[in-house]
Amino acid sequence: MLRRLHSQPGLVLAVALTVTAVTGAALSVAPTLDRLSTPTIARGVSVADLAGAVAARHEAVSTIRVRPTGVVTASFSDGEASGVERIDPATGAGLGAYAPSTSLRFLTDLHRAFGLGSDGRVAAALSALTMLVVVLSGVALLARRLGGWRALFRPIRGERADRLHGEVARIAAIGLVVSASTGLWMSASTFGLLPEPAGVETVAASGGAALPVGRLAALGAVDVADLRELAFADPADPTDTVRLKTAAGETAIDPATGRVLASAPATLVDRVDGVVRLLHTGRGAAALGLVLGLSAASVPLLGMTGALMWRRRRSRVVAPLASVDAADADTVILVGSDGGSTRGFAATLADALTATGHAVHVADMNAVAEVHFRADRVLILAATWGDGGAPASASHFLDRLATIATRAPVAVLGFGDRTFPDFCGHARAVTAALAAKGFPFLIETKRIDRRSTQEFAQWGRDLGRALGHELVLEHVADHPAATTLELVEREDYGEAVDAPVAILRFAAPLDATRGRPGRLPNFEAGDLLGVLHPDAAIPRFYSLASSTRDGMVEICVRRMPGGLVSTALHALAPGDRIEAFVRENPSFRPDVAAPSLILIGAGAGLGPLAGFVRESDGSRPVHLYWGGRSPASDFLYQDELARALAEKRLTSLVTAFSRDPRAGAYVQDRIAADEHRFRELVLHGAQILVCGSRDMGQAVAHTLDRIVRPLGLDLATLRAGGRYVEDIY
Repeated sequence: MLRRLHSQPGLVLAVALTVTAVTGAALSVAPTLDRLSTPTIARGVSVADLAGAVAARHEAVSTIRVRPTGVVTASFSDGEASGVERIDPATGAGLGAYAPSTSLRFLTDLHRAFGLGSDGRVAAALSALTMLVVVLSGVALLARRLGGWRALFRPIRGERADRLHGEVARIAAIGLVVSASTGLWMSASTFGLLPEPAGVETVAASGGAALPVGRLAALGAVDVADLRELAFADPADPTDTVRLKTAAGETAIDPATGRVLASAPATLVDRVDGVVRLLHTGRGAAALGLVLGLSAASVPLLGMTGALMWRRRRSRVVAPLASVDAADADTVILVGSDGGSTRGFAATLADALTATGHAVHVADMNAVAEVHFRADRVLILAATWGDGGAPASASHFLDRLATIATRAPVAVLGFGDRTFPDFCGHARAVTAALAAKGFPFLIETKRIDRRSTQEFAQWGRDLGRALGHELVLEHVADHPAATTLELVEREDYGEAVDAPVAILRFAAPLDATRGRPGRLPNFEAGDLLGVLHPDAAIPRFYSLASSTRDGMVEICVRRMPGGLVSTALHALAPGDRIEAFVRENPSFRPDVAAPSLILIGAGAGLGPLAGFVRESDGSRPVHLYWGGRSPASDFLYQDELARALAEKRLTSLVTAFSRDPRAGAYVQDRIAADEHRFRELVLHGAQILVCGSRDMGQAVAHTLDRIVRPLGLDLATLRAGGRYVEDIY
């Protein structure tokens, strides 16, 4: 519901919102231009002195007005000639004829009414209301995605469009809310929906001979800085009064005596209206106008990135999976998916079960009903949205589950992102609810990190054992079109310690049609290279140690016993080619705002960490802890790291070699020995990035959690703030 409230109005009124925002951004520059070209209204000059100076230069003056731009004007007539001039607020001297910009008028009309008159004003009001709804619902969505309002400024994970959309939105949100809400107020005022100002009561002057306006005592007590408008008395009407308007209200003054005859203080609505107009236009507050203009200028970018995200979600919507009727099924698969990837896993599971003779029915978790639990078993694939939230297709599951009376054996498989504190929180909530109602479990609930096909295959083997037959789940996720890469260089390590590791560097092959190397895809160190092999059902992913700026694709690969792809990569010779694609991994990146970095890895996990060191410019401390087996056999990137230390792009390097006969240790041992330095770095905001095997990651996490406890912190808190990130496998 919240997502529809955010996306649908924005898509329907995209053009109107863009016009409103772009014209608003253009108009926001006007206060700054006015400020540069208009004398500042300083305190110390009375309205009487200003009015007297202006009146002395003309036969008749009707009004002196301080316009919202800060320009002071006087309407006058000299015989048959009349006009409006700009005046110096300090001296009353004329500064030339007042002629509002035609382009400014055009932009203002386009902004307020789309150039359509009164009908356009209604459309502009609807546009402002839509803007307010879209921004507030968007902020609520972002907070839910990141784990709550307190987490609103956590690092944003996801694809490039998602990150750009979220980062820009949370910067511009306050300005857009101010612009939209004040625009609604001004529309309400235009349509007469707000109380009209009471104004001063009608009174008659004494009828005596008028004093020179510069001698009126009531005007002498008011500073020009507080003036809004001064209306002179009509010399042909002895009963007419001088009318003075300030922020405090309106006053009627006797032109013959200078006494105040009546006054009306500004109402609350008047005062709010003045603040609203200042906030909306920035008139009189040039800096505020520019801030609001920058916020408005973000709307086209937000619209484009939002449309890309919407289109991507639509493209991921999977057609209803082929399945038998629920009443005829022996196995029911219930799916809770947001972007569609979990439905892809469900399709793989359904196909594998059908191939082994099962009658399978697939449905969304929100469609859960009594009939589903009359099957022999129910398998629930539950994705988690953000930090512990339920995806849209499972948002009502727990409520509906409470009404189910039938019991059937169940198995729950959770999909999520381990970098969130509440990893697979929705799947855990589903498991707890099923257990509380007494459902028997086929196997223990498993949680899959970032759509790991390897972990999915292992769960399938466990499920197959529970079902009494083999179950092979080879899930092939959608991926970008493959790029051909040619090996240009390799470095080999670790043969002597039975842990072969190769650093492989690839380039795009020569483009024969253009006679130069082909183009590499865009990527950063820490992104993933998906390597395809004709005999492997699924791609194998390796962390990138280079970025596009390096002009090469570099990965660090350990040859795994029986590993088809890793063995094939180790067999490559310069000139050999592979097919691969890049997958962004934005959750594993150094935070540009972190005052220092702590990089921790073991074995081939050094690859992306070496890439981060390569990109360091020495402007902040970077500390690297790395573990291998033997310093003589598998000290990866040894020469490059030595250069980085000498050039002060790397602050310190601590190594641990498990088979070193003199000082054998693991990387977590070195961390424990440096616990005091770790605490000091963490206390001052360091970000920790860990890459390597899951066993190493767990050992490091256990050690670090113990180290930071005396600071009143834990790893969950550091993860939540983006200060502890992992890429483990």
